[in-house]
Amino acid sequence: MELRIGTSGWSYPTGKGKWNGIFYPATRSKKHGTASFDELTFYASHFDTVEVNSTFYGQPRPEVCQSWAERTPRGFEFSLKLYQKFTHPRMFREAAQKSAPDSDGPFLELLTEVTQSDIDDFRRGIEPLARAGKIGALLAQFPPSFKEGPAARDYLIRLLESFSDYPVAVELRHRSWSDAMTDTLTLLGAFGAALVQIDEPKFRLSIRQNYLPNVKAFYYMRLHGRNAAQWWRHDKSEDRYNYLYSADELREFSDVAGAAKTLVRKSYLYANNHFAAKSVTNAVMLKAQLGQPLEGEYPPELVERYPELAGLVTTSPLAFRV
Repeated sequence: MELRIGTSGWSYPTGKGKWNGIFYPATRSKKHGTASFDELTFYASHFDTVEVNSTFYGQPRPEVCQSWAERTPRGFEFSLKLYQKFTHPRMFREAAQKSAPDSDGPFLELLTEVTQSDIDDFRRGIEPLARAGKIGALLAQFPPSFKEGPAARDYLIRLLESFSDYPVAVELRHRSWSDAMTDTLTLLGAFGAALVQIDEPKFRLSIRQNYLPNVKAFYYMRLHGRNAAQWWRHDKSEDRYNYLYSADELREFSDVAGAAKTLVRKSYLYANNHFAAKSVTNAVMLKAQLGQPLEGEYPPELVERYPELAGLVTTSPLAFRV
């Protein structure tokens, strides 16, 4: 009955919500002793799991996954988001059209069809992590436009069959799936797949959930933040995740995670409110509420930005020297 807490992604080097200067060094100059600073290694000295976003935007590459395995300690686990072609065909088609604007419609439609080659490429890319025993789960995150129905259920079944030898967590966001919750859970249960429990701003067509585990193998929860004002209307996509949970708000999830821990063999809880390392702060707070050890030293800049961490973590101006 193992519970792992981490963040969605570890590298946010640009934008208003970058982590540099908060959780990572502001600069990487030699005078600060950070010329060889490694973000992943530093992150892994504080958390035992991370959710990978980069595999959504491009097929994973074996050499990159091998590097991740080598730069993290034994027992560290990666949960990997499936490539966007598997879950977001419209987004994939738009990206393909930008790279080849002269392509005709039928060709693009054909290009969006998931093939065995696509599945083999993804599996081949993550093999180094599988070989190292460092894969937590695969995350199939579907868009709100993915509605429950015969075609959607058939596609989900085919996708789960393709990755049946891995734990798969499925994030469904349209209310039609919870309106047919019995059928949804039956489908997922047949493959031992976990329904991702999500916290996010709720709208009329948002999925409704009770946070209970649906399979005994594992539990998967994601906290996206509650920035309703900028969820759909924002200047930059990162603005959507500009939200810091209070200790009282987090108590609901630490209580749920603590209870779920007694019902399943393994649990994953990821904070996705990554703007300006707010996910790091909330992940630390969750670990503290659940009585987990807070490993590693933290930069003073993080506690100065988020005084909620004062008294919880050990700070050191030399924290970056890992």
